[in-house]
Amino acid sequence: MSDWLVLVLTIAVTTAVVLSVALLKERGRSVDRDRSGIPDVIEYMTMMIGVVYAIVLGLAIAGVWEARNAAQATVQAEAQALHEVAERVQVFAPPVRDRVRQDVDAYVRYVVHEEWPGMLDTGEVTGRGAALLDRVRADVTAYRPRDDHESQSYQPLLDQVGAADAARNARALSAGDTMPGVVWFGLIGGALVAVGLIFTLQIRRTSRELLLAGVYTALIAFLLFLIWDFNSPFGRAPSDTTDAFTSLFAI
Repeated sequence: MSDWLVLVLTIAVTTAVVLSVALLKERGRSVDRDRSGIPDVIEYMTMMIGVVYAIVLGLAIAGVWEARNAAQATVQAEAQALHEVAERVQVFAPPVRDRVRQDVDAYVRYVVHEEWPGMLDTGEVTGRGAALLDRVRADVTAYRPRDDHESQSYQPLLDQVGAADAARNARALSAGDTMPGVVWFGLIGGALVAVGLIFTLQIRRTSRELLLAGVYTALIAFLLFLIWDFNSPFGRAPSDTTDAFTSLFAI
């Protein structure tokens, strides 16, 4: 099931539930019901709860958005560093050059096609990926430059391997969900409270008020879905964040 279909179904179901409750609650009551009995303090508290919940939603969206951008930057750094290794090794002896490039391609192929799906499911990287990257490091560090030109390229090449390893470690640290369970409890509980407070204002069955209640509910459902979708820093599918690898390597 695609994310868009989940979003549409979530908004449709939540909106339908709220409107159905509103219609059932007001069945048999007069449309011209007097609202003067609603204390001002209830309206004020309802407004304040809505404002506080909006701030919480905004902070949550900002948090998951920042985590997604940081994850994409980490992937880009890892892919670019490996690409630099494959290109800069051109100055080395042909057997070493070919071996390094083969090991880089093997690492990238494994990460994109095997490690990435598991990382999205478990929030962890694999030891096999680390071993493949260590093989690339061993290929470079074991080489002895033959002349000054190779010597000048040797240290920058080691730096790029180190940069790839650092980016991989950063990816491993941020592979899990951004929002802990207690935050989700607050977000969902706050949504129930915010929507439930609509009925304290004695919502009626007029088309205008039902439309506003539906839009309000749909907006909250959409924002919660947005937080859920971005809660996984590296996306919900491998193709969401592996473009940096696939655009630089023919895998």
